[in-house]
Amino acid sequence: MGGFYTSGQFAKKANVSIRTVRYYDKQGLLKPAGMSEGGYRLYTDSDFAKLQKILSLKYLGFSLDEIRSITINDDDNDYVEASLRLQLNLIRKRIEHLKLVEQTLTETSRLVTDNQAVDWNKILHLIHITNMEKSLVEQYKDAANINIRIGLHKKYTKNPLGWFQWLYGLMEPLNGKNILELGCGNGELWLANQKRIPRNAHICLSDVSKGMIRDVEENLKNIPGDFSFEVFDCRQIPKPQDSYDLVIANHVLFYVSNLDAAFSQVEQVLKPGGVFCCSTYGRDHMKEISQLVKEFDSRIALSEVNLYDVFGLDHGEELLKCRFRLVEKKEYDDHLEVSDAGALMEYILSCHGNQQEYLSDRYEEFREFLEKKMEKKGYIHITKQAGAFRCIK
Repeated sequence: MGGFYTSGQFAKKANVSIRTVRYYDKQGLLKPAGMSEGGYRLYTDSDFAKLQKILSLKYLGFSLDEIRSITINDDDNDYVEASLRLQLNLIRKRIEHLKLVEQTLTETSRLVTDNQAVDWNKILHLIHITNMEKSLVEQYKDAANINIRIGLHKKYTKNPLGWFQWLYGLMEPLNGKNILELGCGNGELWLANQKRIPRNAHICLSDVSKGMIRDVEENLKNIPGDFSFEVFDCRQIPKPQDSYDLVIANHVLFYVSNLDAAFSQVEQVLKPGGVFCCSTYGRDHMKEISQLVKEFDSRIALSEVNLYDVFGLDHGEELLKCRFRLVEKKEYDDHLEVSDAGALMEYILSCHGNQQEYLSDRYEEFREFLEKKMEKKGYIHITKQAGAFRCIK
């Protein structure tokens, strides 16, 4: 048939075995584009891009469940470009790591040859460098998950003023100020407001994840502004007292185990009169998503802890008033109308709960469940209850 390949033709052209093609079909990773009248699986040219992504992610160490969650929405028209960007980014990071391993191996080998003795400190260093490979996949996965969650909000938000633009407005003016962002993530706050960033503002972006800092540095390399990037924990900020005019913590504090320590550190590095801008969720935020997964399978929990119980809109003001002389609560008015079951599945699979355990062999069933929920209105309404506190030292 014109424009179609049988399993055998597809496998031969891709230089893989028919068994591999059938295995990925069985796992729900590479479904055929159609079936012939004789019952043969049929594939198209676009399926080669899907296969390439699967093989690339497998090479990088992702499990089948992780690959399934990353590729679950690959029927979107623009997925090929985004897919190739993701693969290229991951491959570049792996190359960087392998170069580091090569350099360390070369140096260690030379020392052993020159000294005719083993330097065990160098060997230990080599072990640490080599073991970094195990954490790289987790770092990639975290960055991908953040992008998925931000992407859903950006695409289906009903407030014309986006979250990051709204948050930026609470911080202005920034002219000439020293600014510190804690838990900067992928740098979306600055990407979304790049035309508003004053050249004379000095902005330090920090995160506890080395992988995240590498990503944000790459994301902002062409954005005008005086940026610096550092890795540290917000409970131990290695900065002098009274050194910042503004400290930002966007959706970060509910992940912190010792909030009092974090508040103390922020208070210390802020100048007198300085501003601490921190955002969080309310109890009803995205509640429909939790209700949906519970309806599908009551065992699913998208988070081990209710983040709003740690630091939320309902009680955050009380916690902050103990540290800052003035605390002002601001709420962001918005909701989502999600019309794509695949995008909603991506979001759900990116959460920190146990959903993979109960959805891994039921993806198609779950997608059909979501599509049925969307039939009446054409979308699923999702509540957003988010906001920020603007605190003055």
